[in-house]
Amino acid sequence: MTAPGSDWWQRPRRVHVVIDNPSWILPFGEAFVASLNAGGDQAELCHSYDEMPEGEVAMFLGCIHIASSAVLQRHRYNLVVHESDLPHGRGFSPLTWQTIEGRTEIPICLLEAADEADAGVVYGRDTMQFGGHELIGEMRVVQAARTMTLCQGFLNEDNPPTGLPQKGVASHYPRRRPVDSALDPNETLVAQFNILRTVDNERYPAYFDLHGHRYRLSVTKMDDSRDGQ
Repeated sequence: MTAPGSDWWQRPRRVHVVIDNPSWILPFGEAFVASLNAGGDQAELCHSYDEMPEGEVAMFLGCIHIASSAVLQRHRYNLVVHESDLPHGRGFSPLTWQTIEGRTEIPICLLEAADEADAGVVYGRDTMQFGGHELIGEMRVVQAARTMTLCQGFLNEDNPPTGLPQKGVASHYPRRRPVDSALDPNETLVAQFNILRTVDNERYPAYFDLHGHRYRLSVTKMDDSRDGQ
C-alpha cells in the first residue's frame, strides 16, 4: 500500500474499481474507469479481489463478497456506496426496501469500507429523488449516476478527504428473498405498485398464488405517449 505523503494524491493515481459479479452496475463501472483514465488517473476494472493489485484508491461497487482485511490493506482508501441515511438502513437492498416503504427521496452515502458492514466513516452524502413511477431499471440509472458522482467527487478533492464518523443508532435491512416479491391477489395494484416497481422480471419476478397455482407477473413501462387512446 502506498504510504501517505505530501504528493501521493497527485495524478496519476492508481484507482481500482471492483465489481465481483455480473452486476447491473458493470456497464456503468466500465464507463467510469474509462473516464478516470481520460482524466489522468491509472484506473482498472477488477472482477475479483485476487486480481486487484495495490494502489491508492479502491472502489467496491455492487460487490457480493466481503473484502478481507488483507484485501483492504492494498489501498489507502477503500470506498463503498450505500443508499440510505447511515447509520440508518445498513444492510441489504436499501434502495428497494425504502421504495417499498413509499419513500421517493432516497439518501446515498460514500463511505470507507470497514470490518463491520456499512459502518465506516462517511466521505459524502447525496440524495436521489424519484417521482414514484420509475421501475427498477430507471432507478438504477439514477443510482449509478449518483454513485459515480460521489466517487468522482472524492477524487476531485485537492487533498485526501477526511471522513466523518456515523452518528446515531444503526438499523439494518435484511437480505431480500423470493417471497418479498409476492403479491396479494386480493389487494389492488395501486396498493402493491411499489413492490412491482422494484422487482426484476428475470431474476426475482413478482408472483401471486391463486386457486392452488402460482402465477408470475412481469411489469414493463410503456411509452408515456397516449396519442390515439
